Amino acid sequence: MTEVLDANRTGALERAAALLRAGELVGVPTETVYGLAGNALNEVTVAKIFVVKERPTFDPLIVHVGSNTDAEVIVERGVLRQPPIPELISRFWPGPLTLLLPKTERIPDIVTAGSTDVAVRCPSHPTIRGLLRVCGFPLAVPSANRFGRISPTSASAVQSELDGRIPLILDAGATPVGIESTIVQVTEGRITILRPGPITGEMLAAFAPIREEATPKHAVVPGSLPSHYAPRKPLFLVHSSEGISDGERSGLLAWKREPENVIFHAVRVLSSEADLTEAAANLFRFLRELDEQPIERIYAEHVPEIGIGRAIMNRLQRASTGWEKEQT
Repeated sequence: MTEVLDANRTGALERAAALLRAGELVGVPTETVYGLAGNALNEVTVAKIFVVKERPTFDPLIVHVGSNTDAEVIVERGVLRQPPIPELISRFWPGPLTLLLPKTERIPDIVTAGSTDVAVRCPSHPTIRGLLRVCGFPLAVPSANRFGRISPTSASAVQSELDGRIPLILDAGATPVGIESTIVQVTEGRITILRPGPITGEMLAAFAPIREEATPKHAVVPGSLPSHYAPRKPLFLVHSSEGISDGERSGLLAWKREPENVIFHAVRVLSSEADLTEAAANLFRFLRELDEQPIERIYAEHVPEIGIGRAIMNRLQRASTGWEKEQT
């Protein structure tokens, strides 16, 4: 059985770091979601990540570093000085922004699925930052769930996914952001958004022209497969819950209010204040709670595709059985 340890307990980070140095994997909170951490420089350890998560090796991993100085060791010389990368790092690191950058040979090919580019981010959560300081090497940290499943935002969610598969989970409570990082690539002074996330296109546009979600042909990007973040129950996207005829056998992930004319077995409201940031923080937790209900399917209402709403819709579209279900 996997041990769950309070991240703030004396010696917790040292215990986790000792396991990481020994080639083990540890569940650890970041500001976005809980991750499954392993030594990014050890290809045997990285291979364990794919086995534990049941993740295909053609889906690369994000490497987490403690600072831009640490990043300089694993990316090609001079890359971090190419505009607007220094400005992006200054503004958004530490934080939920991942940069796709040319890698050095220190990063094993298994981390990048054979690509010459590595996804790098400097997280802001104090637990993983402390762990990076103690262990002294970069960490490969995908979400701490089995492949394609709902990303975990609590230690208990990690335990339900990976209990018995890893020795330790550091528990620091619910993750504050609740949705995975934005991934970008900078080419010829332009920013391409490869995966939408908490750092929005509007925020990035202050630094360079934006190409949104226009993945370059040869880019290999973590978490970019068409089907991802999925509950066990079929999930259907709808513009409105009005007119749904099988609500008693279903769950509803509502945008900002419970339905008035349809009765569902279970309802979760992303944000009663219509706050997209709150909705993002609640998304995976509510999906997991609905998935655990004795229901046949889940309906999820669209949210406005502005700011972080684009990232929420991106995750819902990948989790869904279909873009829409015909309503009767």
